[in-house]
Amino acid sequence: MINARVVGSATSTVKHRSMEGFRLLVVQPYGPDAQTPDGDPLIAVDTMGAGKNDNVMITSDGRAAREVLAAENTPVRWIVIGICDH
Repeated sequence: MINARVVGSATSTVKHRSMEGFRLLVVQPYGPDAQTPDGDPLIAVDTMGAGKNDNVMITSDGRAAREVLAAENTPVRWIVIGICDH
């Protein structure tokens, strides 16, 4: 689980059926200080209704993705699991 900031959204003309009904967000991971970018931006499936510039928590836990998306076979790597308060 890591902290990230939503920097935009992504559009897909074709999605795996497990991702139908979910938005794709472009998120920038941040280091422990919550100010220093840590790596390249990632694509995450939005399960919380996050918006641009929101600070979010994301996870790459496959089991969590399968449970949230209700799909045993999903290509999803990153999902938003929380929106951080300011």
